[in-house]
Amino acid sequence: MSAAPACLSQGRAAITPALRDAVDRLDHRSRHQVAYHFGWLTADGAPDSADAGKAVRPALALLSAEAVGAPSRIALPGAVAVELVHNFSLVHDDLMDGDEERRHRDTVWKLWGPSSAILTGDAMLALAQEVLLECGLATAAPAARLLARATRHLIRGQVQDLCFEQRPHVTVEECTDMAAGKTGALLSASAAIGAVLAGAPQAAVDALALYGAHVGVAFQLVDDVLGIWGDPAVTGKPVHSDLRSRKKSLPVSHALNRDGPRRDELAAWFAAPGEPDEPDEQELRRAAGLIEGAGGRDWALAEAARRTALAEAALRDADLDAGAREELLALGRFVVDREA
Repeated sequence: MSAAPACLSQGRAAITPALRDAVDRLDHRSRHQVAYHFGWLTADGAPDSADAGKAVRPALALLSAEAVGAPSRIALPGAVAVELVHNFSLVHDDLMDGDEERRHRDTVWKLWGPSSAILTGDAMLALAQEVLLECGLATAAPAARLLARATRHLIRGQVQDLCFEQRPHVTVEECTDMAAGKTGALLSASAAIGAVLAGAPQAAVDALALYGAHVGVAFQLVDDVLGIWGDPAVTGKPVHSDLRSRKKSLPVSHALNRDGPRRDELAAWFAAPGEPDEPDEQELRRAAGLIEGAGGRDWALAEAARRTALAEAALRDADLDAGAREELLALGRFVVDREA
């Protein structure tokens, strides 16, 4: 595993004061739950410094401004906004998936209930647009449109993900389209929003957006691998977490669309009843082994590498700052090589 690029820690440090200021606008209860989710407070309200995530999206937003020759501070409202939208989706995703832990802590819905989790996520989503539209830049409206469009596609991807759980068959193409919405859309917007706020030429914005879209699919492919085979001590989620809900993730869809005895056994397992008949650890290990034996894990990692190469190609001929381009390339490679 490669070391995390410096732009991640730098991005987190740059946005945290502005992110805290934005969250302070919320009502007391929502503010408490959002601050808990970000790791700033314990559930009881005491100051905390828990893991707040990798901050990939804010780093992309700041780098995208630098890539078009603007200071990163121009992208700060966009960086805050994409981080709020991302975390809105995490709070809702935890509830929909029934995940009780994130980053080794209880999730918002586990502590305060489903209704509170829905409202907490909604508060972050509304706040993201408010932060952008009040930033005072002439380019605020185009940036807000970009983020709103990305959020619509993110929600489309989540809807597809939910529907796929009820379907007996999902193609790899359908699953990839779901990932392009669920993860790729916001990463694409994150990689372009700083350039939009800086008033960059459309060709540069388009190149950065395409880079982010490919990185987003690569990110989801690796996330799906970690959701089945990741180390809980590193990921902060239970082992085989995606298999517990029989989620048809990208490695699964690849395995289910390959001929052979493993596919038939795996398809029968995914067609089995869900709750209250939760799969035990032996079943989960068996299912993970079937997916791996059918090539699902190797294919997902190879496809993530291919998407990373496409992302790099999108930046290669664009008129961008050389230093920022190299940082974007390093960030894309880290996404594929990460373990959490």
